[in-house]
Amino acid sequence: MKITLTSVFVSDQEKALQFYTEVLGFIKKNEIPLGEFKWLTLVSPALPDGVELLLEPNNNPAASNYQKAIFEQGIPATAFYVDDIDEEYKRLLSLGVSFVTPPTEAGPVKIAVFNDTCGNLIQIYQM
Repeated sequence: MKITLTSVFVSDQEKALQFYTEVLGFIKKNEIPLGEFKWLTLVSPALPDGVELLLEPNNNPAASNYQKAIFEQGIPATAFYVDDIDEEYKRLLSLGVSFVTPPTEAGPVKIAVFNDTCGNLIQIYQM
């Protein structure tokens, strides 16, 4: 068994695509029209055949309620690994990303949390 796909709910797929590609640096892997929405996946440029991130529309009331509740509680929707969290923090700040938690030691990891502009808090971490 392998993990090849994970997802994050987004309030707007186009806005999310722009943020996740132009700001975070992911690359689009699939964009398949599905009526009003798309099967829209991204990958890391470092692992173009690696795990895909699905930008999942939150139009389902259960999804939007879940997304809103974890956001309000300060819980990140997902986490992405970075090699150098301090450099990534500076890079993202320079691009206008709003952090709710700056790089912080948390036991054996260092974490930071930012707003993805599409309804989620996203954690980055360095081991």
